[in-house]
Amino acid sequence: MRLPRLTLAAVALLLLAAPLAVETQPAGKTYRVGILGEQAADPEEARLWQALRLELGNRGWIEGKNILIESRWAEGNAARLPDLAADLVRLRVDVIVTRGSYMVQGLKTATSSIPIVFTQHADPVSTGHVASLARPGGNITGLSVQMSDLFLKGLELLISTVPHAKRIAVIWNPDVPSHPPSLKALEEAARARQLQLHAVAARSGADLESALPPIARAQAQAVLVLGWAPYVAARKRVAELALRHRLPTFFTFKENVEAGGLMSYAPDLSDLARRGAIYVDRILRGAKPADLPVEQPAKFVLVINARTAKALGLTIPPSLLLQADQVIE
Repeated sequence: MRLPRLTLAAVALLLLAAPLAVETQPAGKTYRVGILGEQAADPEEARLWQALRLELGNRGWIEGKNILIESRWAEGNAARLPDLAADLVRLRVDVIVTRGSYMVQGLKTATSSIPIVFTQHADPVSTGHVASLARPGGNITGLSVQMSDLFLKGLELLISTVPHAKRIAVIWNPDVPSHPPSLKALEEAARARQLQLHAVAARSGADLESALPPIARAQAQAVLVLGWAPYVAARKRVAELALRHRLPTFFTFKENVEAGGLMSYAPDLSDLARRGAIYVDRILRGAKPADLPVEQPAKFVLVINARTAKALGLTIPPSLLLQADQVIE
């Protein structure tokens, strides 16, 4: 059967497109991509970096062929970050990908020339890691989750679920660059609502665990935990302790809720990791981080653990259940 002329033209364009895609691929070099992550053995951490790897593959970057990936892991110890960052710099990687503000801070100290891409920075402008979202400047760019705004949303969600709560504990890490501005925003919102905020510092996952019994003794009626990777890594033990002390909890990330926390509201982290690969692709093809605007999330996920709510004797408002992307029964 003879194809119509328009179809033949379309086929010709498709045949031409593949060679053009190959030609735009940088040739003659194997590029090195550094990853600075939290915990190598955490399946949720692995899932995020796998999303980045898959998107790199979709864009023609094949491990062992035209890129090599060098991974370094903090393993819950922030004190290791300077050495890990320096190690990646010594390897002369072409770009480094990482997650949030405290890892970016370590990398910024280690290099002002190697491009750095963050996938879930809480507040890159307030921390001074970029000049502005539209014009980052320097060697750092990526995806911002604007955590200060998310925590305010978290406070609203927590109050709607625990309306009698007037004393709310906030767990934060003073060493995480994005946490002080987030805490300040929460304190201002609490004053406007005539709530008493009780800030508790936790510089590790172990500190987070040990903070919960004193919070319960101080008669806090709910707990809001600021987002930080080691807090996610300690999620199972933290959820057990919160339930034991009958503390309703709001977390940033759904992994904490799947482990037994009450609720979370945050961007889809896998989507952010996938979009981080787009930055890596553009940088390896010659783009400068200073010229790549910081983007924000497109997908947000509200997760509610109805099983935990029942154990705490709480009734989730029906309107909130309708908004939820995932309800754990």
